[in-house]
Amino acid sequence: MLFSHDTELTLRAACALVNSDRSDGEQLGDQQALDAYLTSWGWTGRRDHDDAELGSVHTLRARLGRIWATAGDEVRAVGQINALLSDTHASPWLTRHPEMPDWHLHLASIHDPLAQRMGAEMAMALADLVRSGELRRLKICAASDCDAVLLDLSRNRSRMFCDTGNCGNRQHVAAYRERRSKES
Repeated sequence: MLFSHDTELTLRAACALVNSDRSDGEQLGDQQALDAYLTSWGWTGRRDHDDAELGSVHTLRARLGRIWATAGDEVRAVGQINALLSDTHASPWLTRHPEMPDWHLHLASIHDPLAQRMGAEMAMALADLVRSGELRRLKICAASDCDAVLLDLSRNRSRMFCDTGNCGNRQHVAAYRERRSKES
């Protein structure tokens, strides 16, 4: 494991959030879809279940997408991460739960609005990437017809394709077919 469990989990959740409108259309279009996303990633705390909350999650998603897009420019990415930390009023404190007995950080109260809590947690996980010199692990899928993001947790940072559209397999099949056509 490259990062702490909660950092890695939060980075994966951020990646999934960004990709929720990058392939197969809008996947967080209503409260039911948002509930499913939150449950799958273990988000707890206050929920308003209204359009404003859903809109604020969509706004967060766009901000995170811009961070991924600028990951190659550390100074710009850090500026955006710092802005997200500031805007969410991140206030770290250590805690642990019976189901997760290891100490981990929470960065907002369970009573704060959902997008604020999510943004604070995700910004801190991104800050951990920066602090460990691993910002280059945030990538855009290398498939020419895909703009999904990915989190490369491979040892040698060699991952190129996302998990959303079977991009790696499609690229390998296309390369194979091209090689076969040249052999004929």
